[in-house]
Amino acid sequence: MSMIDELLSNNGSYAASFANARLEGLPLKPAKRLAVVACMDARLDVHKILGLQEGDAHVIRNAGGVVTDDAIRSLVVSQRKSGTTEIVLIHHTDCGMLTFSDDALKREIQADTGIKPGFALESFTDLDEDVLQSIARIRQSPFIPHRNVRGFVFDVSTGRLREVDQVVDLMERATDRTD
Repeated sequence: MSMIDELLSNNGSYAASFANARLEGLPLKPAKRLAVVACMDARLDVHKILGLQEGDAHVIRNAGGVVTDDAIRSLVVSQRKSGTTEIVLIHHTDCGMLTFSDDALKREIQADTGIKPGFALESFTDLDEDVLQSIARIRQSPFIPHRNVRGFVFDVSTGRLREVDQVVDLMERATDRTD
């Protein structure tokens, strides 16, 4: 049995005991008017980390929890059509996005397939800096009406969130490292 077949079997068990009334009572729009952008890492259970229940928030996940054009697209729909007004960003320690560079992985893919990907992989070397970059992308987007955003790093060894609240000029920070 493939993993997908096993998942379909799991869904059969879930559906057999599905309490439709549980979801029927939930509004389409998130109850807490919250959107979360988080890493897709399987170790992160965003609902448990934040104490959320079904229906509380939109959870947008991708590699690294990076605010990309597609994350912006989802945030625009979340805010403009579902009424969310606050955004939480979650990166985490021991992230796979810290282990490679975009250029190296693109070369690897090109060697394997003959085609170099045209999209940015958005790897990073500094968690805090990338959280700040993602915050800046949200705040600079003309398409997101509510820019109330806070960013965090989740520590996979302790389960704690640490807020990244130092607002710095990213160019100045990069210059400081080369001095």
